[in-house]
Amino acid sequence: MAVTLGPETLFQYYRFSLYNSPFTAHDEGRAIDLYPETETAPSPVAGEVIDTKTVEAPSKPYAAEHDHLILIDTGEYVARTLHVDPTVEPGETVSVGDPLGDLVRAGFFAPWVPNHIHLGFRNHEDNLYRASGSLPISVDTDLRAVPWDGTGTVTDAGETWVRLDEPTHPAPGDQFAGVESGGGVLDGGFPHYEGGGVLAGGTRAELAGRAVGTLSDRTVAWEECTVLANGSPITGVALFCGRDRLGVKLVDYEMDLPVGEEVELSIERES
Repeated sequence: MAVTLGPETLFQYYRFSLYNSPFTAHDEGRAIDLYPETETAPSPVAGEVIDTKTVEAPSKPYAAEHDHLILIDTGEYVARTLHVDPTVEPGETVSVGDPLGDLVRAGFFAPWVPNHIHLGFRNHEDNLYRASGSLPISVDTDLRAVPWDGTGTVTDAGETWVRLDEPTHPAPGDQFAGVESGGGVLDGGFPHYEGGGVLAGGTRAELAGRAVGTLSDRTVAWEECTVLANGSPITGVALFCGRDRLGVKLVDYEMDLPVGEEVELSIERES
């Protein structure tokens, strides 16, 4: 049975993704990444803090050496959060929206990934500390699927990412939206992570008019593909659900697409 997150939780954050991660904790949408607008992490759940634990993170030059796990007993489940340096202690009670601590840029992040809260749920009798084994998560919110033809103009750029102006968000601030796929919303890192997902009842895994994977329930196994921006290979496309803005995000370890450049995305199947 899936744990459902509704608007009270989701609308605290400007973005969420169930599948945009390389880690097994996200397999089949069993965890969600929540992106706050501040460096202080608002709690996605209400309950009693039962433990906090510092864990070692992979060594990366742009990231902290340690990450942190916070366990919160919601009554029905135990919530697990990562990537927050806790200011709460075991025995404290928190409500939805209360500050848990400051976000941590951990070595689990790829260089193009912004700071966020990782959230998963376990039954009380389960192993609460193992990385995998969380319950599936569903989102109860009006999620709009927006078509995209694979083109756009770069509006924002970093060393490892650019954001295009297309597709545009249909209702900024009022609802979450994502790139359309078979009538639903495509979620995940294509093709740089092993798989992704199609949310909101989509029936096919498609991107910019091209089939990109095999859909089973809501989980997608990506085809072996190369993504090209204006004919040059890049690492891939980061797909998510946005509340205030949309626009496709392209990622690479050395991105060379300046602001103002028009981009056409193409997808080539690997032989």
